[in-house]
Amino acid sequence: MHSRMPQQLGPYRLLRRIGRGGMAQVHLAIVYGASGFEKRVAIKTLLPEHHGNDEILRQLIAEARLGARLQHRNLIQVHDFGVDQGIYYVRMDHVDGADLSTLMKIRQPPAALTLMIVEELALALEYVHSMTDEDGRPLGLVHRDVSPSNIILSRSGEVKLADFGVARATHLARVTRGNTRKGKYAYMSPEQIDGKALSPASDQFGLGVTLMELLCGRRPFDAEGVMDTMELIREAAPPDVSELNPSLRRFVLRCLQRLPEDRFPTTNALRQALSHARRDLPPVGPPELGHWVATMLDLEEEDDD
Repeated sequence: MHSRMPQQLGPYRLLRRIGRGGMAQVHLAIVYGASGFEKRVAIKTLLPEHHGNDEILRQLIAEARLGARLQHRNLIQVHDFGVDQGIYYVRMDHVDGADLSTLMKIRQPPAALTLMIVEELALALEYVHSMTDEDGRPLGLVHRDVSPSNIILSRSGEVKLADFGVARATHLARVTRGNTRKGKYAYMSPEQIDGKALSPASDQFGLGVTLMELLCGRRPFDAEGVMDTMELIREAAPPDVSELNPSLRRFVLRCLQRLPEDRFPTTNALRQALSHARRDLPPVGPPELGHWVATMLDLEEEDDD
């Protein structure tokens, strides 16, 4: 078992750790080539305490294989998978920016940027949900963890959905056991809380929770403790969104319906409804989003000083 990370993994020189989750960590790294070529990348590895755990390693391998097949502008790309010094690693895009959870702690984004962010996420989910195998059969992929810490925004105005470590091909896998709930409970759908089979509609629920948090500054089903929050999610009573305009109100409430069949029929239908809701707000694009991200990161640096 490795107590600390080496400075080099394969051709990648690790610079510093930039992220840590329950199973894995991500390092900023650099790879060198001929004639002064160099490129910054992100390297994901299991946490040292999980080295030698075959079950968790299989999840990392499955994530890398799945990630290699996913190619979309709104997804973090996987470019390489290797092993060095007994440590398995995944090379991914490095995004110059921060996750939405971090940025929200500095300041809530304006409504127009919020809807742009969520529409870009809907594009990513639409792509994921429609993925097929080599024979054209639907894979039935569900992300299962659509939440602000998995939404990466860049200084150039990109929106990226990250962490397919909890993605599940529903037609290949058994139903998640009730006691192995992955993802962050506050953003889970009622069917995920209950350990039932998941569909793309479950990701709609997480998107709805995220959107309400961005627009209203609060999540719809928060309670004092984890178990109480889970109970509120199970009930999924319509939250108070009276401060939103009617089109946004209808959109959020439909995403947060208790029964999956009462949400949008497809992710494409969700995206179209969101695009319609954006018409009432100022037009924004990557330049405006990138400026906001850069401004937030500058404010964070000033606070650190």
